[in-house]
Amino acid sequence: MFAAPTIADEILDLKRQRKAILLAHHYQEPEIQELADVVGDSLELARQAREFSGDVIAFCGVWFMAETAKVLNPDRVVVVPDREAGCSLVDSCPVEPIREFRHRNPDHVIVSYINTSIEVKAESDILCTSRNAVHIVNSIPRETPILFLPDSNLGNYVRRETGRENMQIWQGTCIVHATFPARRVAEAKVEHPEAKVVAHPECPESVLAMADFIGSTSAIIQYCAASSAAEFIVMTESGIQYSLARAAPSKRFYFVANENCNCSECPYMKLNSLEKLRDCLLTLQPRVELSPEIMRRALLPLERMLAVK
Repeated sequence: MFAAPTIADEILDLKRQRKAILLAHHYQEPEIQELADVVGDSLELARQAREFSGDVIAFCGVWFMAETAKVLNPDRVVVVPDREAGCSLVDSCPVEPIREFRHRNPDHVIVSYINTSIEVKAESDILCTSRNAVHIVNSIPRETPILFLPDSNLGNYVRRETGRENMQIWQGTCIVHATFPARRVAEAKVEHPEAKVVAHPECPESVLAMADFIGSTSAIIQYCAASSAAEFIVMTESGIQYSLARAAPSKRFYFVANENCNCSECPYMKLNSLEKLRDCLLTLQPRVELSPEIMRRALLPLERMLAVK
């Protein structure tokens, strides 16, 4: 008797039919990461997609990431499992106030975190990621005033690292990272005294002050894998645990709950599922549709970021 095909089997079959590549962010559920061709952070994934020769990109992450993939792959179909997979940082930074700021402050350079809408990217001078934000800001002449958006914790971290006092910071936050309480980190350090604390720079300053290492999602994984330490208190979204376990299977990782849900999960990232991934490959919906003009304008600050050495 033949076993009925699983949802994973259906996805892989549709992937072959569609000549598709499956991209998954580190924060996705393990069963999605298992099927992905590439697992990484948002920009890594968008750049990886440029290297394949297929027709369809199925982006398992959140909507702004799929928009970035479309900008870098304008001739390919880009689909997502769930259109409602958004981002609190994107929601915190609508485009109209950014346009008004640019009109009032033409001398400022607008540095936008990759966690922004395509419309905000199109109004920006240069983009950054959590991995390269300090480097990007340091590449701008020191006398030039800057508006950094939208994450205030990342912006404050960058300002401390660069000493850029002429940098205004937008007051957006990530609903996961911004709600990690320092007291719980302190409690975790007491419980696991040998553990190193690793933190994403979207965390509050009080949390970053206790960190042994501060870095992007991918940088955290690389640090933990290379470190001689055997235990880590991880201050970022708990979906990273799957990638950490693959990179450093002999090490232990502890996650601290935030104040919002007594967990450390992004509710938007967790909207995606195997069923929705199968359906989006079947129907090629929800699909990212962007005008050539908005893609052209958003590509310019993205290329400026990629050109910074």
